[in-house]
Amino acid sequence: MTDTNNTDYTEKVREIFSLRESPPLCCVISYGCQQNVNDGERLTGILISLGCAVTNDRSNADILILNTCAVRENAEARVYGNLGELKHEKEQRPGMIIGVCGCMAQEKGTAEKIRRSYGFVDMVFGTFSVERLPQLLYEVLTTRRLTVDTEESRYNCPETPPLYRSCRYKAGVSIMYGCNNFCTFCIVPYVRGRERSRSPESILEEIRLLAADGCKEIMLLGQNVNSYGRGLEEKTDFPGLLRRIDALDGDFRVRFMSPHPKDATEEFFDVIAESKKICKSVHLPLQSGSDSILKAMHRSYTKQKYIDMVDYARKKMPGLSITTDIIVGFPGETDDDFRQTLDVMKYVRYDNIYSFIYSKRTGTKAALMEETTPREEISARMTELLALQRDISSENYRRFEGRTLDVLFDGMHKDKISGKSDEGIITLVDGDSTLIGTQRKVLVERAHNWAVEGRLMT
Repeated sequence: MTDTNNTDYTEKVREIFSLRESPPLCCVISYGCQQNVNDGERLTGILISLGCAVTNDRSNADILILNTCAVRENAEARVYGNLGELKHEKEQRPGMIIGVCGCMAQEKGTAEKIRRSYGFVDMVFGTFSVERLPQLLYEVLTTRRLTVDTEESRYNCPETPPLYRSCRYKAGVSIMYGCNNFCTFCIVPYVRGRERSRSPESILEEIRLLAADGCKEIMLLGQNVNSYGRGLEEKTDFPGLLRRIDALDGDFRVRFMSPHPKDATEEFFDVIAESKKICKSVHLPLQSGSDSILKAMHRSYTKQKYIDMVDYARKKMPGLSITTDIIVGFPGETDDDFRQTLDVMKYVRYDNIYSFIYSKRTGTKAALMEETTPREEISARMTELLALQRDISSENYRRFEGRTLDVLFDGMHKDKISGKSDEGIITLVDGDSTLIGTQRKVLVERAHNWAVEGRLMT
């Protein structure tokens, strides 16, 4: 499919929809990461611009789009399972339009598998084709044949903000797309393409608009946010972008997801330490504490470099909250390799970790590596790792007892209102749903190994 003027197709689709008695209902279901959620908002905004109304009930949707994740194969299995369930709905409502998009759709072979096994699907389009949705819909509406667009474009980097936001007080802002790192366990570079950065001015303008609209928390998104700026005509980088964001007017705070340790410079931590708006919380994916496993993962840093980085960050910000990702059971991981990961955990003392047992991802280099460790041994390692982290978190969280935290409330946990502090710590208080979307001071009275509890300050 070739790029064309989407304005023309937008008008053509609007005209078709205007002939209906009521606007078609659209539903976009996004799986996976925050970047996918942001893409889903972009898709929903485009559908609204075409004359659709939004529904969260897929059984009522006239247009249903599954915005997929490809990080793990079980995520794909889940999508195929959901597609199988939709066959009956399509038989009952043949005019319904079903689309599959996102990272899974971008993978080689996915479109053909859907064509062969899920013939009721109308559209398959990849991560580079979001902005071409009006053309895709027009082709479906006028031909009623499967429309496929998985063409990769090195120039695809949407500069305009999404037209729709699912939350009024929190928002994700994509600052870049793609990844150049090619970690051996990760499929992302193959489905998201090479790194492309948005212009600083378009990012700053999007944040200005969000702040003016009352948004309280902005999450900067990218597969590797601290490689931002490479390839732009304007000489800039991630620390420079953070400085410019911090200087903007407005009462909001800033997070980002995710930085890569190999690109985490001293300047990066200096900017966070000096800022007023950037949260004193950093997610710094370790993956493994063993140099041999890090090399096999193609992570481009060593255990010592990572520790030196943490030491510098903590010197600049003694109260900095650090979280991480850890993979247990990567091909070739020995018990000694695993012990080295535990050593890093004991040294860094993360507030929280996101840990995963390695699972083979077809299409990555790690999928070709031999797995020799029995699964029961890997499971035992994971159990030990989680027990260690529970102890660390229990001790860490006690440092907040008696302190006042600035908390943005975003949901309910049983009979408590739940939110996150500037440090990224889950905080619970007595209250009701009217507090959701508000930012309040909380005096911490009790600490758990996953959250703290307290009371609202008047």
